Amino acid sequence: MNINIKMPKLKFGKIKMNTVENLEELDIDYAKMQKENLKQKRTEPYETTNYKTVKEFFTRSIDKYKDRPCILEKPDHKEPYKTITYKEFGEDVIALGTAMIKLLNLKDKKIIIVGETQYGWYISYMATLCGVGIAVPVDRELPYNELENVVRRSKAAAIIYSPKKEEDIKKIKENVPEVEYFIEMKSDKPLEGKEVGINYLVSSGKKIVESGDNSYIDIEINPDEFKVLLFTSGTTSNSKGVMLCNRNLAENINAVNAYVKLYPTDRLFSVLPLHHTYESTIGFLLPIALGCSVAVCEGLRYIVPNLQEAKPTAVLTVPLLVESIYSKINETIKKSHKEKLVNSMIHVTNGLKSVGIDIKKKVFKEIYDNLGGNIRIIVSAAAPIDKKVGNWLEDIGIMFLQGYGLTETAPISALTPEYKPEVGSAGKAIVQAEIKVNNPNENGEGEIMIKSPTLMLGYYEDEEATKEVIEPDGFFHSGDIGYIDEEGYIYITGRSKNVIVTQNGKNIYPEEIEMLLDKVPEIKEVMVYGKSPEGAEAKRKDDKELIITARVIPDKEKIEELHGNISDKEIYDIIWEQIKTVNKKLTSYKAVKSLEIKEGEFEKTSTMKIKRYKELQKDKK
Repeated sequence: MNINIKMPKLKFGKIKMNTVENLEELDIDYAKMQKENLKQKRTEPYETTNYKTVKEFFTRSIDKYKDRPCILEKPDHKEPYKTITYKEFGEDVIALGTAMIKLLNLKDKKIIIVGETQYGWYISYMATLCGVGIAVPVDRELPYNELENVVRRSKAAAIIYSPKKEEDIKKIKENVPEVEYFIEMKSDKPLEGKEVGINYLVSSGKKIVESGDNSYIDIEINPDEFKVLLFTSGTTSNSKGVMLCNRNLAENINAVNAYVKLYPTDRLFSVLPLHHTYESTIGFLLPIALGCSVAVCEGLRYIVPNLQEAKPTAVLTVPLLVESIYSKINETIKKSHKEKLVNSMIHVTNGLKSVGIDIKKKVFKEIYDNLGGNIRIIVSAAAPIDKKVGNWLEDIGIMFLQGYGLTETAPISALTPEYKPEVGSAGKAIVQAEIKVNNPNENGEGEIMIKSPTLMLGYYEDEEATKEVIEPDGFFHSGDIGYIDEEGYIYITGRSKNVIVTQNGKNIYPEEIEMLLDKVPEIKEVMVYGKSPEGAEAKRKDDKELIITARVIPDKEKIEELHGNISDKEIYDIIWEQIKTVNKKLTSYKAVKSLEIKEGEFEKTSTMKIKRYKELQKDKK
């Protein structure tokens, strides 16, 4: 999945901090606030739900929250958000499911869903999960030849696609005669041969339901039946097919409810791709279960205006996006010459919060307004994040949570409890799971092992690979390295596949070094790896000790701001000096010994992780 992510320039308004010039004018009932906040302190998980299937909470929510907003989507960039209610969403899902079974005979068949986040994606996924067949969400960035490969591997009977994928669909149509139907989102096209529009299916399905046919909604779901097929993100060269069931997805909802309180008034902001379980499960199924609404972001370059228009209360994201928001807001504060005032107010509000008085949202109102005004939760997952970013968000009053999991755990296996956050950790094992460290070293680090009802059924048509990762006792080999502290908080320090092993048996996890180098202002992105010595270097050494190497993309905009217009050689020298400073914080065997400057972008997965194996493959070529 070749996704070259380039973060857009985020633009936020000026931050004047006018609201703090006189705290007395904020009109705060300190005594009442203190009483309410101190009453809310807890140390144990919340009472949670016990869902076994997606259909359970789908049918409950479309009845209980029928008049509440469900999905908010912009018809185009110039128009305001259009709101679809739970009633409308429910009717469309049931109609689509009915038509797919009655008109297209797709019951129990595999259905590929490919396209950018939009209403058609949501109803397609929900209709499939609630009774049609097996959903196969696919990365919309796949080139047509790889999409064709997924069609063949999955043995898909239908492809539901967005209009932007039309050209790719045309290319593969002739090569996959086994595909029975090509269903286009946002299309009214009547059924003609193999082609049909999703809107036509929805309107046809409604007529069938109105005639008294409730066969689709009456379908009973087996919680443990294979219902979702996901091909892993390609951080390894051969993607595997992960098989999930309804129980895996429903247990994610139960798990989050035990640690985090969401309400029907909450609105989530969808910015990540839906083919990834992080977004499709936690960013879509979770809010549906709780009667929340979901606002669709138009794309990375529209994040700021969309936030300000949709006014979400929660954002699920990855470190790259959180860190970009943090950097840009702090740049704005600095340009407004308000950093000292902001820092002093952080100290004041932290002191008040410690005695049950939380006035952060009023004090930092301008920062909140830049993010839509209502943000209360930001969740970061999929990769480590700089601890100072999480601490800063907590300091201005935004709840910062981290999650941990894999596609194989659908995805949640650990999460930060909101009632006892621990910035820097990946959270605690979810209430239904058991997580342990396998063969820990002297620092307590080892491979993270997971036993959870969110764990996959296995790898698709690959029993041998399944047995390699799931032990007979049910524990799953995550491939992640980390440790667990005395309170049960999990810390991920690296990937076992990325480990660099020195000749004397020391393990170096590149992620640890990358976290430190990411803080260097002149570095935009970095990948650390062990390079085999070549030429004179190899001759000098009568061994095969790998050279710890940093491959760096310079932040040229920041370099020009800090150092003016300088040559490539000067850029190299400045970054090397910064690396030498970072090396002082590392034990000697972890020190970076070589620097490579990279032009262009790293190839990334959909969750913005660098595809290391692709980079190293390029070197071999």
